[in-house]
Amino acid sequence: MAESSSSSPTEEIARLIKRLSAYVTFKMSSLFSTSIPNLDSRSIGAIAGLAIAVIFTWRAIRAPAGEPRRRQPKRRMQSAETSSAAVADAQSNLASITPNDVSLPHEDNGVQDVVDQFFQPVKPTLGQMVRQKLSEGRKVTCRLLGVILEESSPEELQKQATVKSSVLEVLLEITKSSDLYLMERVLDDESEARVLEALETAGVFTSGGLVKDKVLFCSTEVGRTSFVRQLEPDWHIDTNPEITTQLARFIKYQLHVSAAKPERTAPNVFTSQSIEQFFGCA
Repeated sequence: MAESSSSSPTEEIARLIKRLSAYVTFKMSSLFSTSIPNLDSRSIGAIAGLAIAVIFTWRAIRAPAGEPRRRQPKRRMQSAETSSAAVADAQSNLASITPNDVSLPHEDNGVQDVVDQFFQPVKPTLGQMVRQKLSEGRKVTCRLLGVILEESSPEELQKQATVKSSVLEVLLEITKSSDLYLMERVLDDESEARVLEALETAGVFTSGGLVKDKVLFCSTEVGRTSFVRQLEPDWHIDTNPEITTQLARFIKYQLHVSAAKPERTAPNVFTSQSIEQFFGCA
């Protein structure tokens, strides 16, 4: 009797299994009626393969008890007019949405805040900026008047000496990475003692690597120039443009501190209104 062409795939598989089962049964009966040594390896392999095929095919078409079968989604064909209407509705809905209507969940906002905070640019510390500006210079010389001290002339030192509070942190960072020498021209021994007392009161000698022996005094500007030449620093900081010009040939880098911010006299001479500003502290 001819099989109906309208049978489902499941019925086709069921009929295939019945045929395989009959064939396996026939082969198994032959196996038991024939001694094992008389069977060749091809026969045994064929029987085992058929048995495995039957088992896995049956398990594939039969869902376990209690397990719901997944339904295949039905494809619905829509007309061109229906699709066009749906697109038009979607566009009108999007156009009606304002920015205020769109908001992220609270958890998403929190995650975004953490991400934004994590990727914010990290501001370098003062110590990092000092080392970067000094280009890892190991020795620095610096005059006192107008840079470390509030006073700007040796005559003022005969009356008082005042350390700028804003430079203390910069001095500390310089002494951490470099060998720092301070120097100044004075008119008498009293001015020298007054300067040392002001530095000690400000805590310059107790905060780092600066000691009193590294504070040098002279009676002329030429003497300060000689100090710098003898020490051979990587950096010299001064307020006198004539001295920075003279030393430009001998010193690797210089910083000219001046409120007027004059033009650079040499490629290795930098200018700034203060050392705090130069190192990014001000």
